[in-house]
Amino acid sequence: MNKSIIVLIATIAFFSCSTAQKTLEKSTTGTSDIKKSMIKALEWQEAHPIFAIAPTDWTEGAYYTGVTRAHKATKDMMYMAALKNQAYWNNWQTFDRLHHADDVAISYSYLYIDINDGRRNFVDLEPTKKFLDAHLFENDEWKAGADKSDMGKTILWWWCDALFMAPPVLNLYAKHTNQPKYLEEMHKFYMETYNQLYDKEERLFARDMRFVWTGSDKDQKEPNGKKIFWSRGNGWVIAGLALLLEDMPKDYENRPFYENLFKEMSTRILELQPSDGLWRTSLLCPETYDHGEVSGSGFYTFAIAWGINNGLVDKKHIPAVKKAWNALAKCQHEDGRVGWVQNIGAFPEPATADSWQNFGTGAFLMAGSEVIQLLD
Repeated sequence: MNKSIIVLIATIAFFSCSTAQKTLEKSTTGTSDIKKSMIKALEWQEAHPIFAIAPTDWTEGAYYTGVTRAHKATKDMMYMAALKNQAYWNNWQTFDRLHHADDVAISYSYLYIDINDGRRNFVDLEPTKKFLDAHLFENDEWKAGADKSDMGKTILWWWCDALFMAPPVLNLYAKHTNQPKYLEEMHKFYMETYNQLYDKEERLFARDMRFVWTGSDKDQKEPNGKKIFWSRGNGWVIAGLALLLEDMPKDYENRPFYENLFKEMSTRILELQPSDGLWRTSLLCPETYDHGEVSGSGFYTFAIAWGINNGLVDKKHIPAVKKAWNALAKCQHEDGRVGWVQNIGAFPEPATADSWQNFGTGAFLMAGSEVIQLLD
């Protein structure tokens, strides 16, 4: 694309986002306002279904994880109705790539329904069990490291997004069925991803091996010369960590690792929060697309608020959470649609007031759910 056109787009995006995120003068952090915003987001999203591949794919999994958190925080039956409807029409199925973490994310909502509905024989967890058993215990060329591409597909969860998709499901399934072997397997594969993608210096995750620095001249860099760390990619990780820690046994021997990782990432994410409250799609080169982005910011707001609510993040950061939620709320259209969501991708790209995705709505609901509890 012509460089002048890129500059023009970036300028328009910056102006539009700045305007949209400064439109509302009043605070939007009252619990009643938050609940209204969340219901509007749910109603709009349910009326405008969208998915990348199928109704059981990862985008729906992320969205309905947000719906579970909204129901947990508010007990509003509109959320439970949405959860049950999608599960029923999905026939409780996962998607069909049994060695791809994305395709079991939808099962988080099925497990939540089973735990909270109270009716026997309503939920069918057999498809989830089938997926998890194949995912963890069956041999596969992918798991054996047959793919030698530059993305690093030599481990099961080779991209950081996977740490949101499968680990919380495995952890909750282990808890719900009282089968700790699933938690142990989860930890094994989680450590593979951590060891391959976590940058201990920056306290952030590379999206995949293409963005891990090796000291070579071929290392990918931002225009300012820094490493490439994608906002939503790290949002997936830290939001997944909060979900993990909530359901992980307090006496689990590896729990301290997850708590320490959560604290490290929370501290770093707070250091990188821009003054207007919303994180940019590129964490270390925010000027590339200098406007807020909702999906990554929603996951960060959820995770940091959850950390405060659960004693892992200092309460002095409550103003940062409020600032983030106010900024998120100003990205919601009057009809309930949540804009400023970067489209499906794997690295920093721009968003606009009119770009939306179901997983962005999920992140918005997750953020609201924890901010409500923080204020209460």
